[in-house]
Amino acid sequence: MTSSRWSDLERPPLNAGALRKAVVTPEAVWTSLEVVEATGSTNSDLSAQAARGAPEGAVLVAEEQTSGRGRLERRWSAPARSGLFFSVLLRPGEAVATADGIRGPVPGHRWGWLPLLAGVATATALSRAAGVDTALKWPNDLLVTVDGEERKAGGILAERVGESAVVVGIGVNVSLRAEELPVPTATSLALAGAPGTDRDPLLRAVLRSLADWYDAWRAEGGDPAASRLQQTYAAGCATLGRQVRAELPGGRELSGTAVAVDGDGRLVIAGAHGEQPVGAGDVVHLRPVRPTEGE
Repeated sequence: MTSSRWSDLERPPLNAGALRKAVVTPEAVWTSLEVVEATGSTNSDLSAQAARGAPEGAVLVAEEQTSGRGRLERRWSAPARSGLFFSVLLRPGEAVATADGIRGPVPGHRWGWLPLLAGVATATALSRAAGVDTALKWPNDLLVTVDGEERKAGGILAERVGESAVVVGIGVNVSLRAEELPVPTATSLALAGAPGTDRDPLLRAVLRSLADWYDAWRAEGGDPAASRLQQTYAAGCATLGRQVRAELPGGRELSGTAVAVDGDGRLVIAGAHGEQPVGAGDVVHLRPVRPTEGE
């Protein structure tokens, strides 16, 4: 028998028909769901569809993503069917009809909450559906604990398309094995001891959670406090209360204690020069300094 990249019986393909039936319903935000065998980047593909006028609610899922993009244009890939690799098209800049009337567009200055919203939705869904406690590292990493160490199991990338649309890409390592990890700080739900690694129910859970949070956020005009997004993000954010180092654009660094996420979704760091908000950059969780012997 000739083996292929699709012959791993421990990694069955997604059931596209069942997924569509479960999440594409008249009352749901999701209007279409497509599963492709392989692509370079679901975000790039869906952004092109958005530019051509695709409606809000399109979902594009790849069984294999060969040139996935993270923040700061980092590239990554994973074995076929080893995770959830998908993007969704949202149009917060457009008015939408609801049962209660017309809901206006969300002001552009609040769109920065969308990757954080996706983080909350994904973390809460995975904690329930996969049975693994999932935390958030500001701004867009999904963390699980393996052997007492926080490790990255997924990430989120939101990209604006035109004047009204945002494409949100989500990647989660589900069944990645130790020898397949791209870096030592990465992990998967399976390596974290998840009792449930069937990707179909995991994807359904994430999409439903994402739809619920997006609807609540839109209903409040994107207000993170009124929609309880800001409070929920803070409650699940492993960065808050930690000593951190923020590596900022231009080669600058800021160190101190992460004390809050402000109304614009920025991380507030209290350091030697007071409290400063950080809107972009890499944040490193610093380990506490252990006292030396005799102290």
